[in-house]
Amino acid sequence: MTRVTRSLPVLAPGPTEVPFVIKGYDEVVEHDTVWDEHSHPFHELLWNERGASTAVVGARVWTITPAWGLWMPAGTLHSGSAVAGTWFRASFFGFPTTSSISGTPVAVEITPLLRLLLERLGDPGLPGHSRAATEALVLDVLAPSPRELLVRMPTSALLRPIAEVVREDPGDPRTLADWASALGVSPRTVTRAFNAETGTSFARWVAAVRAQRAVALLGQGWDVEAVAEHVGYRSASAFGAAFRRTTGLTPGTFRAR
Repeated sequence: MTRVTRSLPVLAPGPTEVPFVIKGYDEVVEHDTVWDEHSHPFHELLWNERGASTAVVGARVWTITPAWGLWMPAGTLHSGSAVAGTWFRASFFGFPTTSSISGTPVAVEITPLLRLLLERLGDPGLPGHSRAATEALVLDVLAPSPRELLVRMPTSALLRPIAEVVREDPGDPRTLADWASALGVSPRTVTRAFNAETGTSFARWVAAVRAQRAVALLGQGWDVEAVAEHVGYRSASAFGAAFRRTTGLTPGTFRAR
């Protein structure tokens, strides 16, 4: 499969004139695509019509889906990736004509109402007064979500080997004790390091990595049983329970339609 890398400029908020309040863009990527680190002079809401994609800010990795988008404040350095066939959408919010809903990137639930409003703004024949009213409604309903598919990547020399293996193979069965033994440290040392670097435990971090990979595979049309096995669960029911604990949703929410 061909892999394409796209480079975009690093732009600060403000200096570049942005002659719109909200402007939409969408694309179906034909190849696996990577966007190098860049930033925009406007705020951005990323979401997908089909499939899952990834956005990276520093050590934080978000998964973007049809259910959850990501708000990216103007000037935020970020990179991203999407597999072939992903249909992604982006809504650009003029700076300083609109205020950011958050000073940092934050997940946004793409509710049916928000989706309809954003799609309405894509109508080129929409009268000016209707566009203004729709934009006002978008800004009124747009809000951070309490749920998100976010993994904070550990970066220390101690935890980097674990992170690299689990990100590459979420089904890796090694426990915290197994890793501690392999690294020549105590389980307590690994536990403390994970809490300090990721804000969560080893087990919850692994569950989040598995959930991210599962969402990507479900978006590609994999069935739940195959996904469960791939990300390290003995049964679809065990996978479903762990997935719900991590995301608050069922795997079926992310199945490709």
